[in-house]
Amino acid sequence: GCEIVRLAVKDSQDARAFKKIRRSTRFPLVADIHFNWRLAIEAIDNGADKIRLNPGNIYKKEEIKNIVSALKQAKIPLRVGVNSGSVRDLNSARSSLADRLVKGALDYVKIIEDMNFYNIVISLKASSVLDTIEAYRKISKICDYPMHLGLTATGFPFQGAIKSSIAIGVLLLEGIGDTIRVSLTDQPVHEVRAAQSILESLGLRHFGPQIISCPTCGRCQVDLVKLVGDFEKKLTTYHLPLTTKSFKIAIMGCEVNGPGEAREADIGIAFGKKTGVLFRKGEIEKKVSYANSLGYLLNELKKRR
Repeated sequence: GCEIVRLAVKDSQDARAFKKIRRSTRFPLVADIHFNWRLAIEAIDNGADKIRLNPGNIYKKEEIKNIVSALKQAKIPLRVGVNSGSVRDLNSARSSLADRLVKGALDYVKIIEDMNFYNIVISLKASSVLDTIEAYRKISKICDYPMHLGLTATGFPFQGAIKSSIAIGVLLLEGIGDTIRVSLTDQPVHEVRAAQSILESLGLRHFGPQIISCPTCGRCQVDLVKLVGDFEKKLTTYHLPLTTKSFKIAIMGCEVNGPGEAREADIGIAFGKKTGVLFRKGEIEKKVSYANSLGYLLNELKKRR
């Protein structure tokens, strides 16, 4: 479900692998380079679509100049990716982390601009939500380069998804950011799904049906947790086409809020005891048993593929 792929390049074998990977995918491939500038050249020669450099560990002007020369020839962009864990010491006792991230990026960009290269993307990633938001706000007022949003070293996966959602969501709502990456200590596919959920929650993109389901309480008379969990698992096998319109499905477990939410959805089920009332576009269509409800919802999705 991702749309850009970033690959860590640790050695020449990794750099050469771009040629083989390029034959197997249409997605843009970004080479993440650290310490060894020659690997950037090798990745470009083997088909990388973008190079990411960390100013904290590739900073010698002659090395940067060689990379920029190769970027110009290949006509591909450079991401200047500053991380809080590797930002160079810039008088840290008298400046905030956000200020150090911004200064580190802008000083590096100035070196590159002096080489007459402007095809640049900037990222400023910290593990703190507040530092990250502050850094992006500050740099967006100073320059108009595209911004790649994200946090780094976010902790436990659930915590990381929440921190990323807050920081990225705030910045996107302010009009800051062009690409995003959710960083989790977890499987990369979970990072992609979290990023999609952020965009869907803000109404910026749609990757599948929007699910509305209620928190369980004493009024719920069916096993709604199981039903919603089973539905979520099944959705991973339904490769729905991307759409500019949201398709909303409500799965509600009580008679208080259930009917109202179900009416507002494209398809909604409001359960009572064992059975639920099916709504389609705000109108009652029929009753559906709890046992058959999952199959019914899946059949509706099949019609949309």
